[in-house]
Amino acid sequence: MAPQRISAGVSLLWRMNRSRRLVAGRERERRFGKISDRVTGSMGCRAKPCGQRRILGVAALVLLAATAAVSGRGQASSSFAASIARLSEPGGYFDTDNLISNEKSYLHVVPALREAGFSGGGYLGVGPDQNFSYIARVRPSIAFIVDVRRDNLLLHLLFKALFRLSDTRIAYLSRLFGRPVPGSVDGWRGAGIERLADYIEGAPSSAQAVAGLRARVDAAIKGFGVPLSAADFDTIDRYHRRFIAAGLRLKFETTGRGSRSYYPNYRDLLLETDRQGRRWNFLASEDDYLFIRSLQQRDLIIPVVGDLSGPSALVEVGRMMTERGDRLSAFYASNVEFYLFRAGTFAKFIDNLSRLPHTSKSLIIRSVFVGGPLPQWMPGYASASLVQPVDELLQGYSKGKFRTYRELTEGR
Repeated sequence: MAPQRISAGVSLLWRMNRSRRLVAGRERERRFGKISDRVTGSMGCRAKPCGQRRILGVAALVLLAATAAVSGRGQASSSFAASIARLSEPGGYFDTDNLISNEKSYLHVVPALREAGFSGGGYLGVGPDQNFSYIARVRPSIAFIVDVRRDNLLLHLLFKALFRLSDTRIAYLSRLFGRPVPGSVDGWRGAGIERLADYIEGAPSSAQAVAGLRARVDAAIKGFGVPLSAADFDTIDRYHRRFIAAGLRLKFETTGRGSRSYYPNYRDLLLETDRQGRRWNFLASEDDYLFIRSLQQRDLIIPVVGDLSGPSALVEVGRMMTERGDRLSAFYASNVEFYLFRAGTFAKFIDNLSRLPHTSKSLIIRSVFVGGPLPQWMPGYASASLVQPVDELLQGYSKGKFRTYRELTEGR
C-alpha cells in the first residue's frame, strides 16, 4: 500500500501503537537469546536474535492495521485483518517448520475433552492443524491460534484458503496435497479416513494442475484482506509445495537437521486414535470437517502472532473473549512451557493465563517429550499428551507449586 493512501485515522493508530510495539520488540530482543536449542514438541525450537525479521514483523502489523482501516474493502475481510492486527505482537523466530505436528499421542486427551462437556466459549492453541482436531471436539464459538512465528500465520492462511475452496474432506485433502478432486464427491462424504488417505497416495499430480491450484489459493488468500508481501506469498507457496511434494509422508522438520525416525508422518496423524482405538482427527468425520469449515468461513479461527509470555497477545485475546462473553474451554500449549521455563518467562505466562476469562472446566492441553514416571506414556510413543485444569495450575502456582517443568509435568 502506498503511503499516500493511508488515511489520517490510520496514521493516528500508528502513532498510538508505536511505543507499545517498540517496547514489545525490545522485550523480545532481551529474551530471545535464552531459549534452548532442544527441539521436541510442536512449538519446540531454539529462539535466535532476528532483528531484521522483527522489524519486518512490526512493519507487517502496521500495514495490517492500515489496510483493515481503509474503507470499501469488504467488511468481513477487514474485520478478520483488523482482529489479527489488534491481537498480534511482533513476530519471533524458531528453527522448525511446524507444517505438521510431531506429537503422535495428540488424540489421547480427547476422552478428557469430551468428559468436560464443553459447549461454545473460546479455544486457544499453538502450531499447525492439530488444533483443528481439538476444536472439533471442543466445539468453541471462536478459536485463536497464537504462535510466536509469523510463518505460522501464513500457514493458517493457506489452510483457511483450502477450507474456503473445499466443501468436503476429500476436496480439502486433494487440494492440500495437489491431487485432483474426485469427479463425484458425494460418494466420499461417508468414506472412512483410510479410503481418503489411500486415494491421496494413489492419485497423480501434474505441474499444470498444481500451477492452477496455486493461483486459486493465492486469490482466495488475497480476499481475506490481510496485507502480505511478495515474500509472504513465496513462503505460502513453498509450504504448499512441501505438502504436494511429500504427500502423506510429510513429517515435522527442524532447520538444519533431518526429521527424527520416531516422528509421525501425515498419514500416521490421520489414522491415529485415542487409547480406546477411536479415530478423532478432524478429517475422520465429515461433520467435524464441516464444523471447522463453518468457523473458517465466518472468520472465527483467528491466527495470531504472539509469545505466550509476551506483553500483549494473550492479554488482547482475553479482552476480545470478554467483550464477546466467551470463557476459555481448552488451551493447547504443546510443550511451549518447557521453553518458557528455560527462558525464565514462565511466571509471565501464568500472569497472561490468569487474564483469560475461564471456568472451573477450562483445561490446558500439553505434550511431554522428556522421559519420566508419567502414567500417560504408552509403548511406541515418543510423546505423552495430558490435560490439567487451568484453575489447578493457577492456584497451585500461587501457592508455590509448579516452579519447574518437571514438577509441572510429573508432580501433580
